[in-house]
Amino acid sequence: MIFKNCVLHSIAGNTLLRQRRSKELLHRLGDSVPPATGISQLNPKYDLGKTLRRTKIAQLQPEDIFIAVKTTGRFHSSRLALLLDTWISRTKEHTYIFTDTKEEDYVLKGFNIVLTNCSPEHSHQALSCKMSAEYNTFMASDKKWLCHVDDDNYVNPRVLLSLLSAFPPDSDIYVGKPSLDRPIRAHELLSNNKTREVEFWFATGGAGFCLSRRLAHKMAPWASGPRFEQTSAVIRLPDDCTVGFIVERRLGIPMVHSPLFHSHLENLQLLSPSQIPLQVTLSYGLFENKMNSVVLRGTFSSEDDPSRFKTVHCLLYPLTNWCP
Repeated sequence: MIFKNCVLHSIAGNTLLRQRRSKELLHRLGDSVPPATGISQLNPKYDLGKTLRRTKIAQLQPEDIFIAVKTTGRFHSSRLALLLDTWISRTKEHTYIFTDTKEEDYVLKGFNIVLTNCSPEHSHQALSCKMSAEYNTFMASDKKWLCHVDDDNYVNPRVLLSLLSAFPPDSDIYVGKPSLDRPIRAHELLSNNKTREVEFWFATGGAGFCLSRRLAHKMAPWASGPRFEQTSAVIRLPDDCTVGFIVERRLGIPMVHSPLFHSHLENLQLLSPSQIPLQVTLSYGLFENKMNSVVLRGTFSSEDDPSRFKTVHCLLYPLTNWCP
């Protein structure tokens, strides 16, 4: 199987230490993550209702979040159009779509389309090129958070806002979900063609992740301008791995692990219907040669809504004009 994000041979290393750091940070916030069947929990005492009541969401506004969607021309009609009709319709003003193909119709409809000069290929270089564009565009904005997602993700804006509101302002936060339960091992290219083995956690891009502005600013020596692509070449890994490398290895800042983010590389059917509205992101796609999506009953059939994104959207926003 060819994974679209960096899923490599990993080792345990400092797993317990890193998980404990994430748990302690979330404990200091007074929050963690809602229970999700089949997912390792950092704090099983989490109560989303209590979090929503205690969190001063007004301090962080939806427009403070820069949501970057990475896509490519061949997926505009099959993937992106679905997102535009569903969750992006609720976050249109502060969602930016990074693509390699001009789509005049989307621009005329008022969507923020960022045309990169990146290759449409699904290579390490092309992926890092688009992530570099995301980072640089965010840094040129006045937004407080950069949240990256792929074109097969559904974002729940309200839960995203609640999660990010729980973190102290002006803190160094890199939050997302790793592909595995252990750090990856990579080989950093040194001078004279020598290498050294490094290990670090990274948040898989296929589930989405967020970076605070304070942390993004600290990443600049390895991420601004052309530097992100150069750093990616040093470890010869894709974009999401490169973010983890910069944050954990270059800056020494631990990733905050959250099971609220989901990619198609996990069994999405393990999420119960009652848990689905509590997640930051969902996904869909083929997993072990079978369609992998959340299980949620609704008026849309599996043929009409294989991703179940329409069904989820109508659950969250039942007054949407095309919802049954």
